[in-house]
Amino acid sequence: MLKPLITRRDFLGTSAVAGAGLLLSSCSPDTAPVAPKKSSVNTLRVALIGYGAEGGVLSESLMNLMNTGEIKVVALADIWEYARKKGKNTYKASGFEVNDYENYEDLLAKEKDLQAVIVATPDFWHAPITNACLKAGLHVYCEKMMSNTIEGARSMVQTMRETGKLLQIGHQRRSNPRYVFTFNRLLHQANFCGNITAAQAQWNRAVAKDLTAPKHSEMSADQLTKYGFKDMHQFRNWRWFKGLGGGPLSDLGAHQIDIFNWWMGKAPQSVFASGGLDYYSNHDWYDNAMVVYEYPSTKGIARAFYQVQTTTSAGGGYFEQFMGDDGTIKMSEDPSLCAIYREANATGNWDDMIQKGYVREKEVVEAAKVDVRETAALAQYEIPVFFNKPPHQPHLENFFNAIRGTAKLNCAGDEAFRSEYVIHKANEAIGEQKRIVITPEEVEA
Repeated sequence: MLKPLITRRDFLGTSAVAGAGLLLSSCSPDTAPVAPKKSSVNTLRVALIGYGAEGGVLSESLMNLMNTGEIKVVALADIWEYARKKGKNTYKASGFEVNDYENYEDLLAKEKDLQAVIVATPDFWHAPITNACLKAGLHVYCEKMMSNTIEGARSMVQTMRETGKLLQIGHQRRSNPRYVFTFNRLLHQANFCGNITAAQAQWNRAVAKDLTAPKHSEMSADQLTKYGFKDMHQFRNWRWFKGLGGGPLSDLGAHQIDIFNWWMGKAPQSVFASGGLDYYSNHDWYDNAMVVYEYPSTKGIARAFYQVQTTTSAGGGYFEQFMGDDGTIKMSEDPSLCAIYREANATGNWDDMIQKGYVREKEVVEAAKVDVRETAALAQYEIPVFFNKPPHQPHLENFFNAIRGTAKLNCAGDEAFRSEYVIHKANEAIGEQKRIVITPEEVEA
């Protein structure tokens, strides 16, 4: 077997530095990197709306960028006083003072020197808040899902176009250096997979108790009603309730189904699915889902299977896998799960790919053959790309660089809409228990 040509330390010290522009360039095959130009904006003034679980995760990356002077988070808003104080104290503990507001209307009225807003609220508030911020002249980074409805998501794209402001959607894998490198170099330039014949992805979670609120932190009934919630249980667990979120396909599946569309280069032509409210008796949305998308290809149909289980964490972690007649690429935000495999009869110059640093060969112990019909063992390779930032940070950096005019958005609102439309259609297929046809026209906002 060939030995790796570079070590992880060698790669980090040389190739990763030399190829930084390549690794962080735009993900789309039809989008050329934008040449850097002198910025007219130095430190961007930013507000964060929503300091729940996702707002806290994003804040880790935001504070990293604040430490470099690239941005300054000047304000945050959250309807829950407990979360609002937690956010303010978290920033203060890191040496940053932020103004805090109960709602986004007050924030927009009083913070007059903003350039951008990060929206990390429950899904049903995404469209109203994003549209208001865009109309106020601000660029917006909005977490996925774009909205809990197709109509809400479409309105965001329309407002983006009307105002001319930037709208980035938080499908952060689109800016992940490992995904970008593999998409550009292996999937397209090297045609590593050959003809993609199938794909699969999953994200399973163990049974978990519903979230509760600390004692004496509950919002009043009037305040909950004002902001669209029935009670504190619904507020704390909004992802599980129709009209507020979109269930497990929205919560977890949105990221990975977006990868299906991105890497297939198109939307599926149909979807059928199975799921049910089988375990949790106090939720609206189903617990588990299994979805099959059908993508047209030059060889017929490529089927993409997705599953999300919330009653078991088994299944080998969360990943997306694209299988072709020449090879297979397995991707994950967890680098230990990433792998690429070559079919025994694959075409292509594999030594050339190794020499270029596209792949590194791994030593694989061959198992005994158990059946004469068994396919020959796959040769396994590694993806030689590493980075030491929080997963969301490259996507936020892409957003801020786009504001400065030195990059193009990796997941603009109209691009994200195509993926989020078919996620909504998977929920619809489960509810109606039928195969749903999707036309190219309907995935355009």
